[in-house]
Amino acid sequence: MSNKEVKAALKSAREAIKNKEFKEALKHCKTVLKIEKNNYNAWVFIGLSASELDQPDQSQAQLLAWQGLANLYDKTDQWDFKVELPNVYQKLVELYASSDKNKCYEVIDKLTEIYESDKEYLKLARVWLQLIQLKEEEPVDKKELVQLLQKMTQLLSDCLKEVEQDSETQQHLITAFEKALVLIDPVPGEDHKKVSADYVKCLSLLPQEEARMTAACQSMISLYPNQSYPLEVLCHHYLKTGNFNEEAVSSFSRLMDLVPDSGLGHLCLGTKALLEGRYKDAIDDLTQGLKKMSSTTGWYSLAEAQFKIYRYADSATSCSQGLNVCDSEEKELRIRLLRLKLEALVRSGGEKAGEQIPEAEKDPVLLALKGRAYLNKGQTDQALKVSSELVASNPNLAQGLALKGLVHFAKGEKQLAEQSFLKAASQSPDCGEYFFLLGQLYWDMGEETRKDRSKAHTHLLKAAKLDPHLGCVFRYLGHYYRDIAKDYGRAQGCYKKAFQLDSEDVESGAASVDLSMGQGDMDTALAILQSVLEKATPGSAKWAWMRRGLYYLKVGENQQAIADLQAALRADPEDWVCWECLGEAYLNRRSFTAALKAFGKAHQLQPCSIYSVYQAAAIKQTLGKFKEAVAEYLLITAKQDYVPALKGLGECQLSLAKSLMQDCRDGGATDLIQQAIQNLFRAVQLRPDLSCLWKLLGDACTAVSTVSPNRATVIVPALLAGLDANTENQMLNQAQTLKVGERCYAHALKLMPEVASLWYDLGLNYYHQASLTQNDQNSPAMDIEKAQQCLKKAIMMDSSNHSYWNALGVVSMNKGLENYALAQHCFIKSIQVEPNRYVITWFVLYISSLAHEAFKIAQSLEPLYVNCWIGQALIAERVGSYDTMDLFRHTTELSTHMEGVKGYAFWVCSTLLDKSNRDSELYRYNIVQMNAISAAQVALSKYTERIQSDPDAFIMLGYLNEHLQLKRQALQAYQRAVELLQSMSSSEELAFSLGSYGRALCTSGQWEEAVHVYNSTPLQELSDLVGLALAYCKAGLISESISAYERALAVASSEKEKAYVLTALALLQHQQGNLDSAKTLLFKCSMLKEPISESLVCLCALGLAHRDATLAAAALTELLKQGSASGSAIEQRCLLTCTLLAVQGNFSAVPREVSRAVHSNPGNASLWALLSRVVPQYYPRKANGGAVAGHVACLSSMTQGKRALLYSGVNQLASGRHSGEDSKKNALKTMQRAVLLCPDDPATWAGLMAACYTENTSCYLSGSAPRRQALQQTLMSVVSEKGMLTGRPLAQALEGWVLQQAVTGLMLEGQLEQAEVLCTQVLNVSPEHAAVMLSLRQVQCQRLLMTDGGTVLPEPVLEQLSSAVMMNPTNLGAWHWLAEVYRSQGLLVQAVMAYRQSLQLASQLGMHSCQVASLLRLALLALGPCMVGVPGNDWKDLVLEATTEVLKLDSSPVALLFQALLQFVTKMAARETRRLLERLVYIQDIPATVVQVASWYLLRHLHAKNDEELMKVLLQHAKMNRDERLLEFHSVLNSSS
Repeated sequence: MSNKEVKAALKSAREAIKNKEFKEALKHCKTVLKIEKNNYNAWVFIGLSASELDQPDQSQAQLLAWQGLANLYDKTDQWDFKVELPNVYQKLVELYASSDKNKCYEVIDKLTEIYESDKEYLKLARVWLQLIQLKEEEPVDKKELVQLLQKMTQLLSDCLKEVEQDSETQQHLITAFEKALVLIDPVPGEDHKKVSADYVKCLSLLPQEEARMTAACQSMISLYPNQSYPLEVLCHHYLKTGNFNEEAVSSFSRLMDLVPDSGLGHLCLGTKALLEGRYKDAIDDLTQGLKKMSSTTGWYSLAEAQFKIYRYADSATSCSQGLNVCDSEEKELRIRLLRLKLEALVRSGGEKAGEQIPEAEKDPVLLALKGRAYLNKGQTDQALKVSSELVASNPNLAQGLALKGLVHFAKGEKQLAEQSFLKAASQSPDCGEYFFLLGQLYWDMGEETRKDRSKAHTHLLKAAKLDPHLGCVFRYLGHYYRDIAKDYGRAQGCYKKAFQLDSEDVESGAASVDLSMGQGDMDTALAILQSVLEKATPGSAKWAWMRRGLYYLKVGENQQAIADLQAALRADPEDWVCWECLGEAYLNRRSFTAALKAFGKAHQLQPCSIYSVYQAAAIKQTLGKFKEAVAEYLLITAKQDYVPALKGLGECQLSLAKSLMQDCRDGGATDLIQQAIQNLFRAVQLRPDLSCLWKLLGDACTAVSTVSPNRATVIVPALLAGLDANTENQMLNQAQTLKVGERCYAHALKLMPEVASLWYDLGLNYYHQASLTQNDQNSPAMDIEKAQQCLKKAIMMDSSNHSYWNALGVVSMNKGLENYALAQHCFIKSIQVEPNRYVITWFVLYISSLAHEAFKIAQSLEPLYVNCWIGQALIAERVGSYDTMDLFRHTTELSTHMEGVKGYAFWVCSTLLDKSNRDSELYRYNIVQMNAISAAQVALSKYTERIQSDPDAFIMLGYLNEHLQLKRQALQAYQRAVELLQSMSSSEELAFSLGSYGRALCTSGQWEEAVHVYNSTPLQELSDLVGLALAYCKAGLISESISAYERALAVASSEKEKAYVLTALALLQHQQGNLDSAKTLLFKCSMLKEPISESLVCLCALGLAHRDATLAAAALTELLKQGSASGSAIEQRCLLTCTLLAVQGNFSAVPREVSRAVHSNPGNASLWALLSRVVPQYYPRKANGGAVAGHVACLSSMTQGKRALLYSGVNQLASGRHSGEDSKKNALKTMQRAVLLCPDDPATWAGLMAACYTENTSCYLSGSAPRRQALQQTLMSVVSEKGMLTGRPLAQALEGWVLQQAVTGLMLEGQLEQAEVLCTQVLNVSPEHAAVMLSLRQVQCQRLLMTDGGTVLPEPVLEQLSSAVMMNPTNLGAWHWLAEVYRSQGLLVQAVMAYRQSLQLASQLGMHSCQVASLLRLALLALGPCMVGVPGNDWKDLVLEATTEVLKLDSSPVALLFQALLQFVTKMAARETRRLLERLVYIQDIPATVVQVASWYLLRHLHAKNDEELMKVLLQHAKMNRDERLLEFHSVLNSSS
């Protein structure tokens, strides 16, 4: 048969099976087998048919059929096949069991995989047992059986972990383990140990097999005693079941022996300790065990142990940890943890604890906790309500009674609280807490109950016996033993016990440390503190840090104290006491700045603390900040009479007074001394037993000995002055105040008679009293003897103090004793005591002998001691050394010493009086370089403040003030000198001082008083006569002045003096109008043998004033022949030369002359200022350079800079520099600075007005809104006011200009009506004011031109305008304005005439710039008709004529532009046109406006010629210069073409 036949037969068999024709199917299958004996499908069909027909003889066919069916189900992915597949495999196992064991084992493996994946563990166990039974039937090795059993146990053990198994499966698993343990060999062995461990593990997971698990563990322990696992399983079982019998304890011990750090072992031991009441041991073991392993039971046990010893916060934390690891199955344990945590939180006092207590109403204990939670939050009413409900429902519940007692205690109802606590204690007599509450209540009820031993003490002792872990009981017992029984030993023990029980009990720890320190047991105290601080975290244990810091502060270990106190502050930065302690530590370490900050912080936190303010003041006093210290002390003394503050305040005020006295500021020093006396007397009244206060009071009174006697008036309290306390305060003079100081020192000595320094101070006081009473015959001798006796007494007590020896030496030399031998002995003794320090003794030795050697040694010891330098200066003065003045100057730099100051001032004045040494190097160094005049004036002012009876000093001071231009001060000094000399007999000095006084009066403008003073002099000196003549002249008495000068001429001894007098007479003659007489006198001066330059200057100025160029030139020539000038004469000569050039009409030479002078003298600021002044008038094109010149003058000299700033502003106005061009350097900014520097100068205000007008004009031109409007009238008023104050001759002209400027500004703003009103107001006051009339006509004309239809002005109006201009013939601007009016009316010929008139006027006045302006305006006027094509050559000729004249005067780009435009109009396409325009476009230094106009016409020219290349060059140039208009114009031209 072919394959087709086989397939057909199989198909027929399949159909027969479907039709249940099994016999027919067998036939077809047999047919197939004849052809293919191993045909798989045929055998399957035979098996099916045979099984249906129940033919046992077909078993082989049946086996094949099940195999085929298994393969079919396995290969076919249908769920019903997968479900039936295990049954098919099971059938195959049965069939193979008797025929083919290997095939059977294979099918079992497949069946095992299916059962394992489907988690059919029972069937899996049965299959494995079936497999093992099959193996047991065969003679197999034990090892193979063991392996099979191990594999079975492993599979079932893994399955056991996943799901809960039925008892049959568990029993199969146990049976497998037991069979494996029996078969394993050897015993003991590794395999046996492993299987035993797995067996124990398996049994531990089966609670019902407890006995079998225990037996297995014991068996394994006996076989393997070094294995910890069975012990761990046993211990875990005991821990879980709570079984702690002897067998369990033995297991615990054996486990700890095997594994000392076993976490489970520690947990077991800790739990056992908890049950036995050993809470600390329990906590230690449980804590250590939980570090190794996490256990919910362990956490609960730890929390319970902590709760038992009242560590509620720790207990709550442990509960939280237990809840985190608690399984969902441990529901009961979770509830216990929650309940314990709740109670711990409530008892720890947390406000949020117990807010939501579940099922509180059902459980009385929870309800009591809820009440305590209300109590913690301060809600006593809610707590009372809960307690009442609790007691009502459970009257015998101790917790409810205790809660009610706590509520009553919180409300202050102590009797009710006592009743509740007694009831609670009776209900629970074994609870120590209730007895503690009673003891605490009795302690707080007052002193009587505290002392009653049957109450507080008894109940506290009973609480301690009942509950030895309650730390607060021992704290209160400590309080009792400390405060009541005074048994500090027991108190210390109780506090220590309380602190050991609760390390967070700060009160107990602090009390224990304080008691130890109080008893001197520092080691114990430090040990306690150390134990606390070792465990402390940053920011905690403040009390311990602070106490240890105070201990270190006490023993002087300041650095360690600072560290500890800083740590305390980290815990509580707001503790002001700790800040004060830290300040003390810093202060002891001499860290004053840090201490100051600490005390400042303490005061900030506690403003009422006086100590911190006092310490801050004391530190500032130590640092020498006496003013700040005084302010701090006053804060204290204003609140209360605090003696240390009053003492410090007096000391600071006395120190400030001494510093002022060193600077000779005696008035301020006296005021401070008076305040110091008042404050120290307040302190003395409070503490009269303090010697130091009396000593300070004596020092304050004695300090007045230094100041000037007429300033040493002090107001002291009447009681201190020895008067009745009810009388008012007394004003004492210097002697009386010293007497009060004597009594104060005596009082101090009564209190402390053995203090040598007090005797020394008293001796100095007597010495100062003796110095004041030298005119008295008896008193000085008595006082000086007392001083000597006191100093001897001080030396007897302390002979090692050099100051005492030196003072005794000085006193012994004084008039009245004059014991020079004793004095020299004392000085030598002082040097022997302090050979390397005391320089004063060496100086005093100079007075007695050995000057040179003494000064040499003294200066080597102390170079800054001023007296040594004064002595050297006196010696230099004696021998005539050039170093004298320098030595005296050095004394004034070291300090203010009267002798040194007067010597230096004398030498400065002497040098200044000698006019012959001005060019010497010595003068330049001593006077100029050392700034001697100012230094001497300052020093001498201090001298006269201290010594007010020295006329010579006042004369020198006045002379120095004159040199410094201090007119008022010089006048006062000379006046004081005259007053002093009038009481003396020195007529020569009086005459000199009167002359100086008169000169000072003249300088200050008091001419009548000067005449009176000069007339009081003998009038024999030339200076007096000349001064009198000048005073007469200034007073308006010209004839008397001439007479005085004539007398002076007769007295003059030299030709030079006569020349000066003659020059003055000439000026007076010119003032009276006698020009010829003035010239004669000046010519006479020039003919003298010793001519003076002043007379030639006057002669030159006379010629210039009268426009006599010949006379001025001759005088100037003679002046220049006298040689080179210096100082101000340089500027004077330059100014005369420039004026002469202007008079001669050579205007362009004026700026060149000034520039030449500047180049010759670049350091002369006056010449720079002059250059800046002339540039805008004579060379306005270089106005930028003029502004720079003014800036240089400002930098060179502040005096010249004020005026030069105005000139710079004018230059910037001339150059048109406004804020739009330069926001920082412009005319407005400069003028504003000028006004700030010179607010009284009307010219600066006028310049500011012009600058504002310039800014507004630039805004109008740029199209923006002006920002400085409505300022004209205000600025005009300011200029008028300042002009009246200054009274300058040009003030009226300036006012006229400002008026015109104001009118112009108003016209620019369009406020024509206001401008007209302004002009009318001025004309009402001055009707003949031509300039104002012109302004009025200009305004009126503008209003007519702006009205509708008013473009043509009537003939009468034009005549009025012409008349107004004719009234101002020299006003060039008026002619220009009139020409513009004519042009606007079309009257070009009249406009030309007006411009020619202005040109003629400018030529006559020599105004170069105005000439150029008139010519350019004329050219522009003529260019107009040319541009519109008016026939004829007249206008063209006029343009060429005007521009040619301009170019003759100066180079002018505008003139060149006009010529180029004229060429463009006449011959636009000519090459010359392009050349002229290109010269303006591409050449540098051409104004931007000219360039833009020329570029516009050049573009038209190139466009007409279609020259693309040159146009491209022009446009590129425009882009570089940002000429947007030209680019737009080019685009317009292109679009139109």
